[in-house]
Amino acid sequence: MKGFLILLCTFVLAGCATTDERPVLQFGAQMPPGARGTVFPAEQAEEIPRYVYVGQLTGEENFVWPEPKRDTFGGFLRWIAGIVGGEAVPEGLQRPQALVVDNAGRILVTDISRQAVLVFDRQSGRMDIWDKAVGYQGFVAPVGIALGEQQEVYVADAELAIVVRLDADGKTLGSFGRNVLQRPTGVAWDARRKRLYVADTHAHDIKVFAQDGSFVGQLGERGDAAGEFNFPTFLALRDDELYVSDTMNARVQVVGAERGDFRRSIGTRGMYVGNLVRPKGIALDSEGNVYVVESYHDHLLVFNRKGEFLMAVGGGTGQAIGQYYLPSGVLVDSGNRVYLADTFNGRIVVYQFLGGGTENE
Repeated sequence: MKGFLILLCTFVLAGCATTDERPVLQFGAQMPPGARGTVFPAEQAEEIPRYVYVGQLTGEENFVWPEPKRDTFGGFLRWIAGIVGGEAVPEGLQRPQALVVDNAGRILVTDISRQAVLVFDRQSGRMDIWDKAVGYQGFVAPVGIALGEQQEVYVADAELAIVVRLDADGKTLGSFGRNVLQRPTGVAWDARRKRLYVADTHAHDIKVFAQDGSFVGQLGERGDAAGEFNFPTFLALRDDELYVSDTMNARVQVVGAERGDFRRSIGTRGMYVGNLVRPKGIALDSEGNVYVVESYHDHLLVFNRKGEFLMAVGGGTGQAIGQYYLPSGVLVDSGNRVYLADTFNGRIVVYQFLGGGTENE
């Protein structure tokens, strides 16, 4: 009993102490030996490296405690917590679909298996889970995600057939698209027109909504001609052009954001590296390179702005670096860091684009 009282007093005193120690987000927390610095193309290919492997996100295990500071109780408290509570199983990703990075540097990932948005928060040093869509209704199949004008978060739930609007803390601001959308997947925010584009996969078109959630109109219809779609999924927007992953037509179509007029097509159906079979995620970097996830063959493909194939960043089914298993979404942030939702491996794979030289001369 005396020992317990001493321990209790220690807890009380420790609770009164202040410390700014918190976990640090590390992409390479689970990086295998020798993995750091892996480049694509491989050095032995006698080509200039364009991408370097940074690491991966899997969940709470990416938040690593720094070394305990001298004269603080941080390390001691964690040791005591481990004794009292045992080793907790860290929360993590299961089937990530798409992601965004907000102005605070938080990485927000939709996870269709967790039925939630998982938020990797650098500043707080923790991972939060947003699982409520509207009121008591939880997310069922969150897929697409985008940031609005005031950093509000738009999430398309494919099963609920709505788009949910959340504030920066994950609290619902309402929803829209009910009785208009059939199966919404990818989303893209147009800051210039204050509109949200939604890929309505089962309707084979792109629905357009105003900032207040009112339905504006649609782009395209079902078909395989220019400007027509067959099960479109993911979207990206750049320079008044909307990039549409026209999945079952095995191509990416670029259409005008205003009227949906056809501009050009990227990719052709085929079985070789650089061909498309089931394209999913789309993203663009600061140099205009277009990233397309070829989910069927587990490739991340890079095209130039003209639609010419440049290279693959890894590829092939597996769990090793440069291998994927039915990947879906892709994102390029403001620093040209590339995030790939490696869906059935339950992780976000992270690369750094080194810049320059990918455009065909």
